[in-house]
Amino acid sequence: MKKTSSIPQTVVVGGSKGGGRAWARLAHLNGRRVTIVGRTAPERGLGDGVSFERCDLSRPGAAASLCARLVNRGPIDSLAFFQRFRGAGDPWSGELAVTLTATRALIEGLAGRFSPDGARSIVVIGSNAGRLIADEQPSGYHAAKAALIQLARYYAVALGPSGIRVNAVSSGTVIKDESSAFYARQPRLRALYEKIIPLRRMGRSEDVAGAVSFLCSQQASFVTGQEIVVDGGVSLLMQESLARRIALPALRVTRKTK
Repeated sequence: MKKTSSIPQTVVVGGSKGGGRAWARLAHLNGRRVTIVGRTAPERGLGDGVSFERCDLSRPGAAASLCARLVNRGPIDSLAFFQRFRGAGDPWSGELAVTLTATRALIEGLAGRFSPDGARSIVVIGSNAGRLIADEQPSGYHAAKAALIQLARYYAVALGPSGIRVNAVSSGTVIKDESSAFYARQPRLRALYEKIIPLRRMGRSEDVAGAVSFLCSQQASFVTGQEIVVDGGVSLLMQESLARRIALPALRVTRKTK
């Protein structure tokens, strides 16, 4: 049995890769005690003060077992959910189980374990696919991400009297450590993203981690039930405008005024 620490922990569910790893890295650099949860351990260690709990949240009973292990590690400062279904089973049931059912079980199982002096923050990671259609993603992913935002709002109200804040961060396509080599070999694809994104660059995992960092800080102590969209502004554009910009770059359509 692991010895319980009195130092509050920042728990990163799905922290082995991608945006979760970026947040775990940033939290560690900021002096937090970090617990990473994932199906696989991080490929590279993040240093002293970072521990790992192996857990496949698609398995029945896995969330309840994980709660007990996290409680044994000590009080919680903040809790962030980056996980998504990566198994080989049915994608619909898998997405709902990992994104929604496991998140609900962990929030309810750990709500009473937050440190009274910590940030007392929960952040879920949504997606622009929660309100737009990403045709490369399955139906379960869209349904789960849409429901996740409402779940965050629900718990923001339900846990508000306990001083626990619940918020969401959503994004479009971002470059992760695991995909950086792919995009480096795709200059035309990068150029396309940079053309359609108002900020004229692709997002990175660190951009999402920065938003999570804000929500898990005292600077956001009166922010709850909100969704921060981290996509460089691309979701602000109408699809017709994007299509014209790509297909007919020389055509400029302006609104006629009297």
